[in-house]
Amino acid sequence: MKAIPTPLPGVLLLEPRVFRDERGFFLESYHEKDFADLGIRERFVQDNHSYSKQRVVRGLHYQAAQPQGKLVRAVVGEIFDVAVDMRRSSSTFGQWYGEVLSGENQRMLWIPAGFAHGFSVLSQDAHVLYKATDFYHPESERTVLWNDSQLGIDWRVKGEAIVSAKDHLGVSLRDAETFE
Repeated sequence: MKAIPTPLPGVLLLEPRVFRDERGFFLESYHEKDFADLGIRERFVQDNHSYSKQRVVRGLHYQAAQPQGKLVRAVVGEIFDVAVDMRRSSSTFGQWYGEVLSGENQRMLWIPAGFAHGFSVLSQDAHVLYKATDFYHPESERTVLWNDSQLGIDWRVKGEAIVSAKDHLGVSLRDAETFE
């Protein structure tokens, strides 16, 4: 597993070793010891699978009381995956980083606790798998507006974004509950 640092401390772009032959390919998407060697020692407790159509934007989500680290990958299709630093004490507070993840490039994004997360679907559709370090806790779920002008995220969506009613009710970064 190759770890590529990003401009946001703690967020890593991961490139697994892929073994290809005439039958297809094999890769390890998670190996506890290898991840620990990269500095990712968190324990994963939940796996999630999201299916979305083109132009869908999901996020920006985080949990205030039970923050989650997430290991995200697209197994089918292509997404633009985004992490926003929600840690007030961080030198990169309020900054975002985005990366294209796809079934073709097989890259993953490690987003530690303390970040909001979202993605847009660039392909016809996409299947996104992510591991989480804490259980879903609806009472502490928070949403930052996906189109907050303070963040200025270019979601790379061609046409009008498809956003859930819940995500439309998100708050601006300025008004969001944050981490120390």
